[in-house]
Amino acid sequence: MRVIAWITEGTWPSCVDAARSHAPEAAGIVLLHVTGPEAPGAAHGAFAGLLGRGHPERDPGTAVEHLATASAEQLLARAAQRLGRPCDRVERTGRIEREVVAAAEGADLLILARDGDRTHLGPRSLGPASRFVVDHAPCPVLLVWPETAPAVATLPPPPPRPPHLP
Repeated sequence: MRVIAWITEGTWPSCVDAARSHAPEAAGIVLLHVTGPEAPGAAHGAFAGLLGRGHPERDPGTAVEHLATASAEQLLARAAQRLGRPCDRVERTGRIEREVVAAAEGADLLILARDGDRTHLGPRSLGPASRFVVDHAPCPVLLVWPETAPAVATLPPPPPRPPHLP
């Protein structure tokens, strides 16, 4: 069995705990982190637009890429330590939602945490990338709350009943 836990800043402990709880001991666990291209791309673009392309060694986008890689490695190391059992650590770069779906190909379970409005039950408890992943994952998905789930009383009201048709 291959289990992937999507590790993101802010919600990763709940995914690691779910992997520890729900993956059999013999399962291969992959801790996956995806870095989006936005910050390095913006830094590269700003440098090119403001200062020209003549000095690539001064491009701050490269430094931002290195910082993002180091941050991802540290986060994955903390997640692996919390997991407390052998695992693989995978760092990918690209459109986050698409990279997660691609990484889940062939997996037996994908674990991710709610990352939207976590004060209410309902669809808004998923951010756009997580919604995409849940809708397109090529394997079963375990969706966890990063903290205690809100009360059932936070459900949105039911839609109005349609008028009776003759």
